[in-house]
Amino acid sequence: MDLTNIAFIAFSAITLICALMVVLARNPIYSVIFLILTMFSLTGHYVLLHAQFIAIINIIVYAGAIMVLFLFVLMLMNMNANNEPNKSFLWKVLAGLVTSGMLMSILLVYIKNMGDMPIVPTTNSAVGQALPADFGYIKPLGNLLFTEYVFPFEIASILFIAAMVGAVFLGSREKSTNNQ
Repeated sequence: MDLTNIAFIAFSAITLICALMVVLARNPIYSVIFLILTMFSLTGHYVLLHAQFIAIINIIVYAGAIMVLFLFVLMLMNMNANNEPNKSFLWKVLAGLVTSGMLMSILLVYIKNMGDMPIVPTTNSAVGQALPADFGYIKPLGNLLFTEYVFPFEIASILFIAAMVGAVFLGSREKSTNNQ
């Protein structure tokens, strides 16, 4: 067993444990923290698959921005176990049975079709053409983005700047009207 397989098994175990803790944690803040850890372990999978751009985007966008937004929303709402309505034991059992049934059906389909299509690594794309050696890296994407697609890229950046200026303007206008 080489280092890649050991890393894959470790990232898989971390992902499964943290995803399970997202559901089982009683405190919503802990759930979000476990969700962030799940995102980081998924980033490890992306790195193992040589998809560096997706890994970086996963950390910046999901584990960074969106999870921090979740934390702020939870902290502003002041959610805790005391505010949560009690769910009856019957609903919990029913949810467990439905989830177990779905998982079993997925596993049965997988086991039934396991021998039909073996999973083998490939260097070909979905259409059968050979993938370039630098596939999945950031440099070719950057070259393409700043040469062939520079105009749409700049239009998108202007729209983002306009949205930020509008958000700051609306936020400062509400603040000034509340002070008067």
